[in-house]
Amino acid sequence: MDLSSDKANEQTESFSSDLESVHDDLESVISNGESASYGQFTELVRLFEGDRMHDLIIRRFLSGLGSIGEFTRVFAVHRNTYSGIMGQARMQSFQIFVKAMEKQRGGNANVKYAWFGATADEICNIMKNGFGGQINDNNGLYGYGIYLCPDNSPLEVVKHMREGNDGLRHLLLCRVILGTMEVVHPGSEQFHPSSEEFDSGIDNVSSPKKYIVWSNHMNTHILPEFVVSFKAPYSLKGFFRVPESGGTPTSPWMPFPALIAALSKFLPPTTVGVLAKYHKDHKAELVQRVRQLVGDKLLASVIKSFRTKKAKGSSSSKQAIGGGNHVN
Repeated sequence: MDLSSDKANEQTESFSSDLESVHDDLESVISNGESASYGQFTELVRLFEGDRMHDLIIRRFLSGLGSIGEFTRVFAVHRNTYSGIMGQARMQSFQIFVKAMEKQRGGNANVKYAWFGATADEICNIMKNGFGGQINDNNGLYGYGIYLCPDNSPLEVVKHMREGNDGLRHLLLCRVILGTMEVVHPGSEQFHPSSEEFDSGIDNVSSPKKYIVWSNHMNTHILPEFVVSFKAPYSLKGFFRVPESGGTPTSPWMPFPALIAALSKFLPPTTVGVLAKYHKDHKAELVQRVRQLVGDKLLASVIKSFRTKKAKGSSSSKQAIGGGNHVN
């Protein structure tokens, strides 16, 4: 039994329940006269410190950042009030799809909160026109759709984000209809549910880091609700280390091209292709991605073999030099 996973799930359910309990209480936000927006989000209502929603979201966000939480400053939290005809239509449409999913899946639509990272301009466009071009930003590692991260894992989004000219980064906190999820493996080219039994994708059942909402559901099953604007350390590199455990490799003890070449003897070409792609596009995250794709046992074995061969080669070279052998 994965106790850490169970605890994370309990915290997620608690957060969702707490947020839902104050979800319909807009009067306290609007009637206090402090609805001025921050930055570009003029169509949204700003929440302030002391508001229950504001404080709940901030606590959840910072706690999910781990060690960088104490170095992160939140500048503003905004709420989407779905004003106007189209805003109301979008919210009502989402509610209709929730009820439809409940009927289809035995009463459980599996609605969760999840994070999505974007620039201020992209968020304004999403609020106005819905999701669309963001699919192209996913690099297709887990198929083609909108990738969101569970509410307890904002770090998975933050570490890939670039700050704007004002130094700010922005996260959308969305409600997402997930229904019945299926595991999507790295390197997948999937772009819709594999069968009528499933509705969305997930990278790992016991410890999910990504939810995948397919393109045909991206504007019916995702409802953007809040925007968190914040500043995090400019360079996050020092905060992201693969945790040590036993004999598990935690750093690249051999050149990655050599590692990929060695692993190609044991892995299918599609997996090798994914590793090569990540070596090119995401070097900072590659160690962790290799562990997920390959597994610690095989990885440790390959690295150990490489180091042994390298040590023997170095020893033979020294003996040759010390023994006075020469090549004519």
